[in-house]
Amino acid sequence: MSLITPEFGLVFWMLVVFGIVFFLLAKFAWPVITEMIAQRNKYIEDSIQSAKDANEKLNNIKKESEKILNEAKSQQFQIVHEAQNVKDQIIAEAKKQAETEAAKIIENAKSSINAEKENALKDIKVQVIELTLQLSEKVLKKQFSDKQSQEAFINEKLDEINAINKQ
Repeated sequence: MSLITPEFGLVFWMLVVFGIVFFLLAKFAWPVITEMIAQRNKYIEDSIQSAKDANEKLNNIKKESEKILNEAKSQQFQIVHEAQNVKDQIIAEAKKQAETEAAKIIENAKSSINAEKENALKDIKVQVIELTLQLSEKVLKKQFSDKQSQEAFINEKLDEINAINKQ
C-alpha cells in the first residue's frame, strides 16, 4: 500500500460511505438546513420590510410634526396679533374713558366755579345793597332831619301814587 495511490477497496468503501452520508444528509439534514435558511431569509426580508415601514412612518411623523409645528407657529402669530389688537382696543377705550372723565371733571369744575362766582356776586350784591341802604339811611336821616321835609316828601310820593292809580 502506498501513501500516494489509494487501493481500489479503500476507494470503493469511501464511495459507499460517501454515498450513505450523502443520502442521509440529503434525506434528513438538507431539508432542515434549507428550511432554516428559508426561515432566516424570510425573517430578514420581514425585518427589512418592517424597517422600511418604520422609516416611512418616521418620515410621516416628521412631516406631521412639521405640519403641527407650522400650525402652532401660525396660531401663535394669530394669538399674538389678536392680543395686540385687544391691547390697542383696551388702550383706546381707556383713553376715551379718560377723556370722558376729564371732560366731566372739567365740566364739574366749571359749574363749581360758576356756582362760586354766582355766590360771590350774590354776596357782593348783598353787601352793595347793605352799604347802599346804610348810605341811604344816613342821607335820608340828614335830609329829613326836620318834620316839615318829611311831610313834604310823603305828600309828594302820595301824589305820584295817585297819579299812577288814575292812569
